[in-house]
Order: sequence, then C-alpha cells, then structure tokens
Amino acid sequence: MQQQEKRGWWSRNWKWFVPVGCLSMLVVGAVVIVLIVTLVFGALKSSDVYKQALAKATANPTVISELGEPIEAGWVVSGSISVNGSSGEADISIPISGPKKSATIYAVGRKSAGEWIFSRLEVEIPNRPPRINLISSSQ
Repeated sequence: MQQQEKRGWWSRNWKWFVPVGCLSMLVVGAVVIVLIVTLVFGALKSSDVYKQALAKATANPTVISELGEPIEAGWVVSGSISVNGSSGEADISIPISGPKKSATIYAVGRKSAGEWIFSRLEVEIPNRPPRINLISSSQ
C-alpha cells in the first residue's frame, strides 16, 4: 500500500482563500473611502454657512419661480470652510434642484464675531444669465 502524502491547510484551501482575502481587502478599502467621503460632506452640510446660503436661496422668489418647489440640495457640496472659534472663511458651491431645473449656489464669505457676512452669494441657473444675486435681494 502506498501512503498518501498529507497536505497542509494552505495547499488544501488556497484556491478559495486568496480570492476571498483579496475581495475582503477591496471591500474594507471601499468602506473606508465611503466613510471618509460621508464625513467630509456631512461636515460641510452641517456648517452654518451652508445652512444660511441654502436658506436664502430657497426663500428667494426668483429662485423659486425658476426651479419650482420644493427646492432640494444636492449631495456633492464642494469648496472649503475654515472656522476658528468666532471667525472663519468659506468658499463653497452647493448644487440645488427643483421640479423644473437645477442650479448651483455660490457662497463666499467671512465669519467675524460669530456672524457670517457674504461677499458673494449667487445662484447660477444654466442657460439663464445673469446669476441671481441673493445678497442684494436680502438687504
């Protein structure tokens, strides 16, 4: 009788272990990336400057008539916000859309003594020049 050579765990299981291990690393990497993106967008969306810019845009009669109601913010906010206590700076763009059209809010401002003052707050609607100035309409 010929005795069979005992194979080790690796030689018996490598065919399923390698693909499952690689796939697991890819899934973990994707989850980490999604978590980081969610945290960044969540931080931008929870900022005061984002909330104020969105509130002024959704309350503007011209924006409402162009986009329709309800106006909803898009998911991908871009730009930068830097806040240090009661002062800071922001330069962000916020995609918005209504039943009729989509648009983008552009907000540039400074925070001084705890209050945001916008130097530029406009809504750009594609194929509709000029931009809607939200600063002059709110004063």
